[in-house]
Amino acid sequence: MRIGVVTFPGSLDDVDALRAVRLAAGEAVSLWHGDADLHAVDAVVLPGGFSYGDYLRCGAIARFAPVMGEVVVAAEQGLPVLGICNGFQILCESHLLPGALIRNDHRKFSCRDQRLRVERSTTAWTAAYEPGQQIVIPLKNGEGGYVADGTTLAMLEAEGRVVLRYVGGNPNGSVAAIAGISNARGNVVGVMPHPEHAVEELCGPSTDGLGFFTSVLARALAG
Repeated sequence: MRIGVVTFPGSLDDVDALRAVRLAAGEAVSLWHGDADLHAVDAVVLPGGFSYGDYLRCGAIARFAPVMGEVVVAAEQGLPVLGICNGFQILCESHLLPGALIRNDHRKFSCRDQRLRVERSTTAWTAAYEPGQQIVIPLKNGEGGYVADGTTLAMLEAEGRVVLRYVGGNPNGSVAAIAGISNARGNVVGVMPHPEHAVEELCGPSTDGLGFFTSVLARALAG
């Protein structure tokens, strides 16, 4: 299975995401922000970083990149898309996911190993986990506070679209301790923590993040 990872100007974690794909036994494919072609990939990862310098708002310029036109169309047709940190922000700016990510409530950059609870295990990216399972993966953000209006929040909760929730303290002031959400179909997922930094024992607090990448591979094989 070919999993594409997009590189935007200012991406930091694209190489890590490509490595995570390979460790999960997928074929990692580099995608360029200025290329309006997904090169026949079976899934896409929008990695963390500071796309276009985070000018205007995080992800606000990246949403207009040529590659994102293709990502939006493909996602609406069912292509699995995972947005990590800045990628989550891009998904919200592209209206593939509702809500927005704003400055951390304490106005400082957070960098920590974060405990999370898996709330939804029926998405393309979380099927390797059990509902209620707790995992630990790194978190690093300055604008990671998830917010949405009351109607949207009620909809996300009612439809079971909260994917991850922070456990043991809310590191950025996200409403309802939300760390990740999905679209209704479950093929598009945005998470603020970094699963690609928890895929091997040597350089991570755990290997708990690998399940995001094995999940999408298993779905492709089953489908």
